[in-house]
Amino acid sequence: MDKINLIKHRKALNHIVPYTPGKPLWEVQRELGLTRVIKLASNENPIGPSPIALEIISNSLCEFNRYPDAHAVELKTAIASKLSLTAEQLIVTNGADELITLISETYLEPDDEIIVPSPSFSEYDFGAHLMGAKVVPVPLDHEYQFNLDMILSAVTDRTKLVYICSPNNPTGTYFPKNMLEQLLQSLPNHILVVFDSAYSHYATNKDYTDGLEYVRSGYPIIVLQTFSKIYGLAGLRVGFGAAPESIIQSIVHVKEPFNVNSIAQVAATAAIRDQEHLEESIKVNTEGREQLYKAFTELELRFTESMSNFILVYLGKNAKEIYQQLLAHGVIVRYGDTWGLPEHIRISIGTTEENHILIEEISSILLKLQLYNVKEEQK
Repeated sequence: MDKINLIKHRKALNHIVPYTPGKPLWEVQRELGLTRVIKLASNENPIGPSPIALEIISNSLCEFNRYPDAHAVELKTAIASKLSLTAEQLIVTNGADELITLISETYLEPDDEIIVPSPSFSEYDFGAHLMGAKVVPVPLDHEYQFNLDMILSAVTDRTKLVYICSPNNPTGTYFPKNMLEQLLQSLPNHILVVFDSAYSHYATNKDYTDGLEYVRSGYPIIVLQTFSKIYGLAGLRVGFGAAPESIIQSIVHVKEPFNVNSIAQVAATAAIRDQEHLEESIKVNTEGREQLYKAFTELELRFTESMSNFILVYLGKNAKEIYQQLLAHGVIVRYGDTWGLPEHIRISIGTTEENHILIEEISSILLKLQLYNVKEEQK
């Protein structure tokens, strides 16, 4: 045992906090003995994947004795056609998470710095810490809006990457087009902007941009997107990055050759061509967002208006208790302590029925808490 203890891990691991995903359905069912469980925790597509994708998966099952296409040529061709890009401007990865790590491995040296508006997606920090780089957080304002001046003032000679998640996870707020233009024009030439627009399809405001227009114009930017959200392929782990060709070629140097499996490639190729499924997913999300806005307003709950498929809800000192009670009643949401927001929960938008169940359960919990507080005051 003493010899094992002599094997020391890298010092960088002291700064790495493993990602904590939302509880899966089966785990809650098993732990609590529940038959009805709905998951509104991981920002998944509640209507499922494209039917066309499911069909092509079924037709491809006999080909798994072969390695997948290391270059994902067919999928890159489909993405390029859909987004008016070239295949050379694209890299396909095992989810956007892998791409974040690859960007870190490509560009970061020990003691380099990345700028990350906070709170945001924790994998940006993970990639930097993995390479021994420093994370410079820039707080969002009191309404969780981005502050461009503060981002620019955080830039130093050591800054290599600036991360922007828009719409931002977990707040649902976004980085407007004019602000992105100003950022790109103001940053020193040696800094790469990593623009994570994984939730871009859900954004409805006119001044929103997914960042791809700046890739087409040749700016030093890489846009991250995923098939896990609007396309409903979270279980297959496939995402992609779009950037000027020279940036893509640099990242390819550190990419594993068979990083995206065959099922993921064929399913994503079908999904990105299924416009009907895309439009239905957007419709369900937009209607569900309004359904929850209305309910939260009636319940006098504070929430942040979202351009995504989730809503950040303020519950005050009772947030953890409400989260736990929802879980006990078979409704899985995310407790905000993950992002340093212990008085919040993040709720993914579900189907009309799932949203209705959530509203009923949270209404019941709030009423019980209110009655309990009244009794305590009367003692």
